[in-house]
Amino acid sequence: VMKLNPQQAPLYGDSVITVQLSEEDKVEDDVVFYLVFTGSTVQHCTSTRKINPGSLETISPGHDCCETVKVALCASREGHPVLVVAEESFQFIQDEAYDAAQFLATCAGNQQALNFTRFLDRSRPPAADVDFLDEKVALAFRHLKLPAEWNVLGAEQSLTENIPRETLMHFAVRLGLLRLTWFLLQQPGGRGALSIHNNEGATPVSLALERGYQKLHQLLTE
Repeated sequence: VMKLNPQQAPLYGDSVITVQLSEEDKVEDDVVFYLVFTGSTVQHCTSTRKINPGSLETISPGHDCCETVKVALCASREGHPVLVVAEESFQFIQDEAYDAAQFLATCAGNQQALNFTRFLDRSRPPAADVDFLDEKVALAFRHLKLPAEWNVLGAEQSLTENIPRETLMHFAVRLGLLRLTWFLLQQPGGRGALSIHNNEGATPVSLALERGYQKLHQLLTE
């Protein structure tokens, strides 16, 4: 028997899972353990790191849908067949960061929603929370299956219109979300968004400067 802790992970993966081994599976030095996650359509294999004789650590893979999957702990040793040592179930879930990324993706061109994100900005979260938010939401955004016609400015917006408006890029820069800004820059409409003025005449670039986000400003001007 093995115990997985936690027994669930967000769809976009990248969280640490500890594997507690039973007495008889305590790690000998020449055994390599790995985990095989089997879902309804996708299978993943992850390597493990030994923390102590009774426990291993792995990083959860990203998965294609919310579901319970089967996890097999496999042991391999030079000159021996690979053994399935233990099996356990594990759940992939949609968490708040995933919900947030989905929400932001759908409101790319929606002025009401983007104005709401400005309202949120008035109660600024502390820096550590911003960093956590940036990391998780950027990860989740990368994992979303965005439609082919998706654009940072929203599907309907053409880049030529000189109408002042809020964009997702304004949102990311205003909160100082470096990873999300970098992700958006690489998407269709990302670079175009840099020169768009909002109703106050601010572009994402001028916002970064005004807020004193030096790294961000450097990223946007380079």
